[in-house]
Amino acid sequence: MNYDRVSAAPETKAGFAGDDAQQVFDALMRAFEDYKAENDARLKAIETGKGDVLAEEKLARIDAALDHQQRRLDELALKAARPQLAAERPQPAADQREHKSAFEAYVRSGEAASLRRLETKALSVGSDPDGGYLVPTELEHTISARLAAISPIRSLATVREISGGVYKKPFVTTGPATGWVGESDARPQTASPSLDALSFPAMELYAMPAATATLLDDSAVNIDDWLAGEIDQAFAEQEGIAFVSGDGVSKPKGFLAVPTAANSAWSWGKLGTISTGAAGAFAATAPGDVLIDLIYALRPGYRQNASFVMNRRTQAAIRKFKDSSGAYLWQPPVTAGGRASLAGFPLADAEDMPDIAANSLSIAFGDFRRGYLIVDRQGVRVLRDPYSSKPYVLFYTTKRVGGGVQDFDAIKLVKFAAS
Repeated sequence: MNYDRVSAAPETKAGFAGDDAQQVFDALMRAFEDYKAENDARLKAIETGKGDVLAEEKLARIDAALDHQQRRLDELALKAARPQLAAERPQPAADQREHKSAFEAYVRSGEAASLRRLETKALSVGSDPDGGYLVPTELEHTISARLAAISPIRSLATVREISGGVYKKPFVTTGPATGWVGESDARPQTASPSLDALSFPAMELYAMPAATATLLDDSAVNIDDWLAGEIDQAFAEQEGIAFVSGDGVSKPKGFLAVPTAANSAWSWGKLGTISTGAAGAFAATAPGDVLIDLIYALRPGYRQNASFVMNRRTQAAIRKFKDSSGAYLWQPPVTAGGRASLAGFPLADAEDMPDIAANSLSIAFGDFRRGYLIVDRQGVRVLRDPYSSKPYVLFYTTKRVGGGVQDFDAIKLVKFAAS
């Protein structure tokens, strides 16, 4: 049975090559074939009343192996993406090279005179000795590109760069009156649309990597790559939590923090939910039906570019599900570095999604590019602190980022509840 599968191939992370990647991908495919064979045998045994605990344990071990190989594949893809980002940088202009040199001197030795001179020359008010100094544009772009490679929601959402503290997006709450009339009929007066605005404030996110004097004195160490490598994972972890479940207080508002309603009673300002029919579990019979209901709860215009979002533990529960023709709904990536798919739609791993529990919202499906907006305020700052944690030098690094749902019709959720 076809579940309106999109014709486009699933989104992929940065491509990569190498014997290690191919070996891991081959191991993943073998593990999935083993999983299918073992699960089919388990189902037949249950049908004949011969199910046993050993079969369940064996299936769980194979499932764990699948997760392990997928994680290794993701790690290799990320490692390969990082040098690519460096290779794709354009040659910086003279003023950017001067900024880069001054910034490196500040990081290595604390000498800030050159940075202050450049900021005075540029009439910059974005940096000061107390708030730190702006990193070079090239380094800021590297950090942004790495975050896009490793942050699951950022890779799916719309990302907009702003120069102010708040981004406001207008939307129509009530449209103008419309209708059909004959050529000679009187035209009723058309009301003006009512407009409102969604606000997306940029909140401060920080990381504080530490370095030894030996590392900073080593001219062979690329300061830009070192700093980007130290903070990208820390930023990505904090962003991942906030974009999923952040409460909007001093952090972005996650899509799971938005009010919800049964999809049949959906209204603007809420996300629609489809219930599994069982508290904290899938339904005992036809458990995969809720996924199909979820797909078709989304309007066709959003469905074309939709993705599933869930954590690996929820994926493990879904791997057993089949469609009416006996095909497994979950499928591994079709290429090394690709994403797994569910019912033909790309599946993004987001470990910050909640585990399955009573009333949990553990599965999201939608067009996140239309549904969720991330705003990045221009400028990443670094403040050097050689005093607080001697003999280490700390680098208080900050960026401002915001986020929230921008189209409440573009994302639907599975609720693990009886109704």
